[in-house]
Amino acid sequence: MNKTILFDLDGTLIDSTSAILESFDASFKIHNKPTPSHEKIKSLIGHTLDDMFLALGVMPELVNSYFLAYKEHYHGIYLAQTTLLPYAKEAIVEASKFAKLGIVTTKGSAMLENLLKNLGIFSYFKAIVGRQDVIKPKPDAEPINTALSRLNMLDKKHLAFMIGDTPIDTMAAKNAQITPLSLLCGYSNYEILSQTNDKIFTNPLEAVIFAKNFKE
Repeated sequence: MNKTILFDLDGTLIDSTSAILESFDASFKIHNKPTPSHEKIKSLIGHTLDDMFLALGVMPELVNSYFLAYKEHYHGIYLAQTTLLPYAKEAIVEASKFAKLGIVTTKGSAMLENLLKNLGIFSYFKAIVGRQDVIKPKPDAEPINTALSRLNMLDKKHLAFMIGDTPIDTMAAKNAQITPLSLLCGYSNYEILSQTNDKIFTNPLEAVIFAKNFKE
């Protein structure tokens, strides 16, 4: 297989919105602070948790405390409150027929295997890159390059695609010199996505079909 398809998770293949929002609420309540707007939290999904807490007004010296509170709550609910998005399984199965597949996400690395196994899709991916697998997360190129290296596909970047739902995924793909494919099924809209990418699709299956038909 000469092609590579890398997928983001949240808003691309999975919906874990309720678990994320509930865990942010729990973290702020533990610290006796008002819970942030859920719309504001959703607009930040795709960034690292540290950056999300900073953007929500948490003082830098308190971010780790909020992070730990979030993590403790999230780990108790994330499997039950995470589902595959429409067309996600179909996209993965179709992509596996012609490309090597990987996951590139800012989610914590430790939970990824259990999450993907619980969703029944773990076996499709030969490279899984989470937050703790890299020094610099997306939009830096490091996570994508790490995944391509693990797949032994660094020399075929012209046939590699990053499918994601936010401009962060687009920027990471461009920084790594691979093709970004943007989705409308997640946390960004067409107006936002079109500022950085002209390849925009409704769902991951549409993006996979584009990659399948892509010619060198």
